[in-house]
Amino acid sequence: MRKSATLLAAVALAFAAAPPASAEVNSQCGRYICVMTAHHNRFVQDITVQTRDGNPGVLRAYWGEFRSGRVTAASHRWAVGYEQAGAKLVCGGLERDGRTIEDGICVTI
Repeated sequence: MRKSATLLAAVALAFAAAPPASAEVNSQCGRYICVMTAHHNRFVQDITVQTRDGNPGVLRAYWGEFRSGRVTAASHRWAVGYEQAGAKLVCGGLERDGRTIEDGICVTI
């Protein structure tokens, strides 16, 4: 009985974390990074920022009032999971050696 309850809870969690049924995936690339997002209208499920050369750097993402923490990686996904009516752009940036390499690469939602 306990295993079936655990399995049902896992299935329910998977559906809760899944993007809306008609979610769009959009991306935009700059010279050094690509920004990708899954969203339904202004409901943003997640934001992924990755370097084009595969080398790590300090990545970040921002959208409306959402400001991610900085992550040192070549690619990172932030689970956002909320809606903001006034936001129209999902953006990302890259820093290396304390310098801004690229910022303001944005996807229109």
